Amino acid sequence: MNTIHRIAMPAAALLLAVLAGCSSLPERPSRPLLYDFGPGQVAVQPQSRIADLPPIALADIDASGVLDSAMLMYRLAYTDAQQLQPYALARWTLPPSQLVAQRLRERLGQRRAVLDVDDSASLQRIDGKLPLILRLQLEEFSQIFDSPASSAGVLRLRATLVEKLPEGDRLIAQRLVLSRQPAPTADAAGGAKALATATDDAAQQIGDWLAQAAAP
Repeated sequence: MNTIHRIAMPAAALLLAVLAGCSSLPERPSRPLLYDFGPGQVAVQPQSRIADLPPIALADIDASGVLDSAMLMYRLAYTDAQQLQPYALARWTLPPSQLVAQRLRERLGQRRAVLDVDDSASLQRIDGKLPLILRLQLEEFSQIFDSPASSAGVLRLRATLVEKLPEGDRLIAQRLVLSRQPAPTADAAGGAKALATATDDAAQQIGDWLAQAAAP
């Protein structure tokens, strides 16, 4: 009995040590929070209506590098504005280029038909011409911190309006669209809200610009 007791004691002590060590291990990280631009237009719209502006074809928004990923990015302008960093536990539900395209279609679609440039069957001819094509390049889409407690969502798009001709595209107009909107909080949630607001503002700018540049 004494021998068994002497063997059992070290084993019990070892088990307690292992359990104590396990309790001190760091917890498994939480799942990343997912963000988008919100539900968008939720008011009941007429089932059919005649748009007051001619249709336009929207090409896929061009984005490269981290701007084509679902990571929510930020810059610390007060230390190094050239360094683009991702939030560890925050993601977009889709790449920003797709989220921006969705909101742009919704906003432009309130006044005109927005067609898919890749679907040739949907391109309607008006007076024998195809709709003008809007091409967009996403150049900046991040939360920029001017200080640890102050930040803004910044979106920069290069918009190009072209006419598709048999011999190639003809440039109609081009402009740079920039929107900077303050973040309500200095975190990922605040950055997501600010970038959604910046996208709405950019869509308004593009809509106003197209009303003049794409006028028949």
